[in-house]
Amino acid sequence: MAKTKKKQPSVLQTLTLPRRSVRLADHDSRATPGFSGDKAEGKASLDELGGELADLQERLYAQGRSGGKRSVLLVLQGMDTSGKGGVMRHVGGLFDPQGVHLKAFGPPSAEERRKGFLWRIRQQLPEPGRIGVFDRSHYEDVLVARVRGLSSAATIEKRYDAINTFEERLVGSGTIVVKAMLHISPDEQKERLLARLDDPTKYWKYNPGDLQERALWPEYQKAYEIALQRCNTKAAPWLVVPADRKWYRNWAIASILLETLRGMDLQWPPGDFDVDEQRRLLTESP
Repeated sequence: MAKTKKKQPSVLQTLTLPRRSVRLADHDSRATPGFSGDKAEGKASLDELGGELADLQERLYAQGRSGGKRSVLLVLQGMDTSGKGGVMRHVGGLFDPQGVHLKAFGPPSAEERRKGFLWRIRQQLPEPGRIGVFDRSHYEDVLVARVRGLSSAATIEKRYDAINTFEERLVGSGTIVVKAMLHISPDEQKERLLARLDDPTKYWKYNPGDLQERALWPEYQKAYEIALQRCNTKAAPWLVVPADRKWYRNWAIASILLETLRGMDLQWPPGDFDVDEQRRLLTESP
């Protein structure tokens, strides 16, 4: 009797964190989970995903225009140079711009701080039918704030619970939340920062302040581990995406979005008019 071939786990399943304690050192930042090819094959595979991604995105957008309530929010977090902007260019570029909302969050303004750390996040949530992509997010308020001592330990502790409640309600309202931590090694970050100094066209990307943040690498890793563990919920689980290989990082995020959209069973919305009647009227028109 022939053995049944075991179904391989999806990229989404492979990269989703189990809901237990997190130790980032156990995750290889150069690994390529779910993909056995090389760089050239990875780039080719990313291009091949574009057609289906665009089709499913258009279906989601059409549903939003027809009264649908569903949307997708991709949250990208990671150390400097981990590739949040690269994902927005390479993966976001596969979609129709009218159906995507991209937002890169910088330090909050004085007004935003007065209104609470989630206020500015709520202003940028994707509308029904759209895919939102956040370059940094509300997690900065439990990462940078923790490492830099910008808020008290008690305040940060409350924020974990507030984030979980916020995301659970967001999912309950029809938004699928995909949270990806782009996991880069300190050696790879050093190479990417040096590459910026070697190329005058990339000087604008270099910030001397990055060295101060880099010096706090162990503290940031610990802050990430706590946030990943505390906010890894059934409603909005965390994924850890190895990011030392740019091509794999992009392929993985695109694959995760594709699997997410496939899982939504997106159908074209039916017309709210008599098709035959409209055809007749159009045929008879001058």
